[in-house]
Amino acid sequence: MSLPGHVFAAPDGLRGLDTAETVTASAAVALRKNGFRFCVRYVRRDKPHASALSANEARSLLNAGLGLMAVQYVESESSWKPTAAKGSRNGEVAASEAEKLGLPWGVTIWCDLEGVEVGTPAERTIDYCNQWHAAVGGAGYVPGLYVGYRAGLTPLQLYRSLRFTHYWGAYNLNADQYTAVRGLQMKQSRRRPEDLPAGLGLDFQVDRVSADALGGRPTLLALDGWPELP
Repeated sequence: MSLPGHVFAAPDGLRGLDTAETVTASAAVALRKNGFRFCVRYVRRDKPHASALSANEARSLLNAGLGLMAVQYVESESSWKPTAAKGSRNGEVAASEAEKLGLPWGVTIWCDLEGVEVGTPAERTIDYCNQWHAAVGGAGYVPGLYVGYRAGLTPLQLYRSLRFTHYWGAYNLNADQYTAVRGLQMKQSRRRPEDLPAGLGLDFQVDRVSADALGGRPTLLALDGWPELP
């Protein structure tokens, strides 16, 4: 069953969050009241995760007035070896999970690129990313790339060698590591004490949307009237 709502391009300045933890319905309402307007949640890569996004959680996020995007778990945040075969397989899983959740075509699904093993040839990372992009894009979703610590590619390679046109930068990504020419559409930052609603124990990071140098912005699912829903 498809999730309710429509696909929107996120406006500039919009503040959201990303988390690997399940967001309860009450937490979603508290986050919305604290100024958050979207949430990026995780879908599985290989084995099922107890904290991966479920259809029920997706509905509660939407009903609370939050837009929704998805990101796939990375193989390792410290060291892993990308290959074309992994890119194709992981991309197929990401698209399949999005479909099972009822996410409509046109929503941005993010590939988490970080922790690439030192010494990995750039060509292997490029092949991984482009095969992931082909699988997710071929399923009707908008492929985005989260660029984290040790992504294994230079800013110029990120722009010229990859099929991606949507980039999200990690909190520890320096400005000289942003994608060349295009830059970022979304930037992550560490959560501050005031970002956490009172009584909420959720672990998350904060994200801010801003159109990149070529005017690109991420897309998400939200209910009619978003982002100013009560």
